[in-house]
Amino acid sequence: MISTSKPKSNSHPWCIIRQLPNMQRMVVARFHRRHDADAYRQILQRLLPTANYVIIFESDTAQDL
Repeated sequence: MISTSKPKSNSHPWCIIRQLPNMQRMVVARFHRRHDADAYRQILQRLLPTANYVIIFESDTAQDL
């Protein structure tokens, strides 16, 4: 897991997103590998079973356009 404060580049494209009320979302963590993100999401689900987490792949291509 790396800090989500200011990523220097998108070398960690797999993001765990916590879905909040009113269509809001919060990036919880970023990972280089999907498997690592999945494992961390499972831990989060055990710690906070009422929270909703999803994993997304965030690419740089949209920023280049």
